[in-house]
Amino acid sequence: MYNRYFELVLYKTYADLKAESERTYLGFLWWVFEPILFMGVFYVIFGLLMKRGTEDFVPFLLIGLTTWQWLKSCISHGALSITNGRHLMQRVHLPKVIFPIVVILTDSVKFVFIFVLLLIFLWLSGYTPNLNYWALPLVLFTQLLVIIAVTLLEAAIVPFVPDLRFVIETVLHALFFLTGIFFNAADIVPEEFKFYFYLNPMANLIEDYRNILMYDRLPDFSSLAVIAACSLLTIWLAVRIIKRYEYVYPRISI
Repeated sequence: MYNRYFELVLYKTYADLKAESERTYLGFLWWVFEPILFMGVFYVIFGLLMKRGTEDFVPFLLIGLTTWQWLKSCISHGALSITNGRHLMQRVHLPKVIFPIVVILTDSVKFVFIFVLLLIFLWLSGYTPNLNYWALPLVLFTQLLVIIAVTLLEAAIVPFVPDLRFVIETVLHALFFLTGIFFNAADIVPEEFKFYFYLNPMANLIEDYRNILMYDRLPDFSSLAVIAACSLLTIWLAVRIIKRYEYVYPRISI
């Protein structure tokens, strides 16, 4: 049975990716052009017009934007994932956790394309692979756990409180400017506020990415462990909620 569900998740992910690519003339190339344009706008504003940032601001900014967009895309698209699956769940019984998982996989596939381009850009810019690259999968996996945790939890709750998705979008907009994407927290954030700043898991993860990719340093393994543990606990809670209301979602999602 679980093999059947696994195959369904893969097929649904493939179908969604194919359908999305066929809606534009550029097809799957739009997955690359869209984030490049997005990152280009912020570089022009903060790097050229406002003259703000650190040394090597372009790679510094692109690492933050690329990894943040992975999180934001999954969370934004995952909020209504169970609600949007109402037509399918009315025809056949499926574990409702499948719907947010498909969203996460779909956006993660697109992220892989962008992340590979980011690595190529960094290598061409002089930030060649170093011995600490072995820790990069750990950071990626930890961020994936964060994404799964938040996406599953919001997908479980939003069908009961639809307006919550607007709150989530507002929080994401606020965190976008408070996560260290555009600045070095060590230089900007006052010492008395750093504890609260680093309660945001993405603030830690973005610094870890930069430590590996730009500064040839290992990530903070203690913070990675704490983030992973909290994420696993949240995933367990979210799955429990979804299972608890397994047969309620088709009725409230109509």
